[in-house]
Amino acid sequence: MHIVYKSDPERGRMWQRWLAEHAPDIQLHLWPEKGEAEQVEMLIAWQPPENIMATFPRLKVLFSVGAGADQFDFSALPADLLVVRMIEPGLTQGMVEYITFSVIGLHRDMPRYFQQQREQQWLAHPVKPAAQRRVGVMGLGELGLASLKQLVAMGFDCAGWSRTPRDIENVRCWHGDDQLVEFLAHSEILVCLLPLTAATKGLLNGELFRQLPYGAALVQAGRGPQLNQNDLLAALASGQLSAAVIDVTDPEPLPAGHPFWNHPAIWLTPHVASQTQNGSAIAALLDNLRRYQRGEPMIGIIDRSRGY
Repeated sequence: MHIVYKSDPERGRMWQRWLAEHAPDIQLHLWPEKGEAEQVEMLIAWQPPENIMATFPRLKVLFSVGAGADQFDFSALPADLLVVRMIEPGLTQGMVEYITFSVIGLHRDMPRYFQQQREQQWLAHPVKPAAQRRVGVMGLGELGLASLKQLVAMGFDCAGWSRTPRDIENVRCWHGDDQLVEFLAHSEILVCLLPLTAATKGLLNGELFRQLPYGAALVQAGRGPQLNQNDLLAALASGQLSAAVIDVTDPEPLPAGHPFWNHPAIWLTPHVASQTQNGSAIAALLDNLRRYQRGEPMIGIIDRSRGY
């Protein structure tokens, strides 16, 4: 089997060595090397080359090196080309850690305390038990389910929302546009883990923020174009939102002087909530390759009709 890798070169070299030891029948070529391009059946990339099928006429599968595949221009990809996103334990655990950190920080009012520190104020505020804090997670895929499991274990009152119905132990679930308002009214801390689709672009806007309880907080770890930045700033200024943790923006990075950089109620991180871990990722990739060879369904195949 011939595969081309087009992403971080250091990771690629590590994956190449690992496959040579554990799966010598698989030939991994590091872009711009292509080996015998007409023999390449699979491409691993964050961004594929232009004229992908002209470059690799026998290509069958395009693997994303990340948890999503919305960075791909699907209109430029053949309809029968399988697109597979990365699902691996290290990536999932990283998101669980980030969401847990963010929810606890917002729950315990840390943005306010950090601002008080800068102003040299020693002032305590009441602490609410986790069981009395309502956390709502938008997006109930692999990352959302794992994050909710951890938050439930910590005692938070958890809810989830997705496009289609779900049944999750100890989590109250809503679904569809008709139930979104009720879900939002329940969410004192709103966590966005939705994929980027036409339906979710710009979803985090003033209208949505007004449906949240007054003083609610936001954790945005989905995709940058989902957030209306001006509406977030207005919601923070009015007090409708008390704080926000933002890991993804549009553009990335934000330009110098952007209001998010120094806003006292915003924690800003540079798209680091969840990162593919080399060891567990290559093992997950090999498992999918073997599934493909056996004619079994691979894990993480994108449903183009839904965009994820």
